[in-house]
Amino acid sequence: MKKNIISILILIALVVLIVLKLKENKQEAEARVYHYDREQPILVQNQKIAPQSLDIKRNLTGNFMSDKDGRINADIQGKVIAIKVKEGDYVKKGQLLIKLDPTLLQSKKRALDVKIKGFQDDVKRYKVLVDANALPAIKLEKAQLGLRGAIAERRGVIDQIRKTNIYAPFSGYITMKMTEVGSFAAPGMPLLQLTDIKKLQFIVNVSENDLDLFDKNKMYDITVDALPGTTIKGKLSMIGSKANRANEYPVKFDVANAKSAIKSGMFGSVKINKNFGSDVILIPATVVRGGENQPKVYVIENGKAVLKNIVISKRIDNSVVVKEGLKAGDEIVSAGFVNLFDGANVTTKQKN
Repeated sequence: MKKNIISILILIALVVLIVLKLKENKQEAEARVYHYDREQPILVQNQKIAPQSLDIKRNLTGNFMSDKDGRINADIQGKVIAIKVKEGDYVKKGQLLIKLDPTLLQSKKRALDVKIKGFQDDVKRYKVLVDANALPAIKLEKAQLGLRGAIAERRGVIDQIRKTNIYAPFSGYITMKMTEVGSFAAPGMPLLQLTDIKKLQFIVNVSENDLDLFDKNKMYDITVDALPGTTIKGKLSMIGSKANRANEYPVKFDVANAKSAIKSGMFGSVKINKNFGSDVILIPATVVRGGENQPKVYVIENGKAVLKNIVISKRIDNSVVVKEGLKAGDEIVSAGFVNLFDGANVTTKQKN
């Protein structure tokens, strides 16, 4: 009995020793673990907001395109009997380009002339008989209707004969010939391509972020890659309203090309020099927290970092232009974002 009591006491003592040791180990482990103090000030770099002047200078690459460029089609069917031009020729508006065979149409016109003469004779004869009550008036009316129908048909044939001559709708160069003498022409079938380069359009494609770099109807300097040292003036005529597949918008400039030295498809550059004023708030893009839809920055107020919403109007390289949310004199956190949270106490180190 005495031995059992001693064994139990020894067992209890061992358990107590193990518990004490575990407690001691736990305290040592907890002592080694870092406990973050949310009230302790965080060292950050700050930047004071000061409005500044913003000038953007860029050279944007684009292409020269013809102002007028179209394919010449026939309005009627017919066989091509003459082509009056060749590729590379310069033609003036109204100049004859192609002749179609008018033989069948001329024969149809002659037949209608005979038909009209017959109706005219019938009308004269029937009128005399109707006046003498020797013929029903309906006979005269039918002859008159037939005469009017034949005259209208003859006008249509004459118009078709006129369309066998195909003329230039505007002045320009013949840049492609797509038919030969003896070929068959039909409506919608291209015969020639006519290009006017006396007036060109210079087109650049820009992102939505750069649309505000341009002012409509303003004159810009444009250089031509193939003609070193050549600078021409271009008037901004259109800023695109619909993006292409690359999410870029076309911007077009009207360019005079009286000597035709610049060809359609050549490359060039337009010089952009845009001033946005002297009160622009520009901050580094790296200080912006959140996504594109809800950008925010840490503003230091009374020793605390307060996360505030901002509105970004433009991105320029590694900086952003703030439209709303910041004002002159505000202090923002520019570096030291590790462990930083909204409302954290901060101590600042001025950014050099």
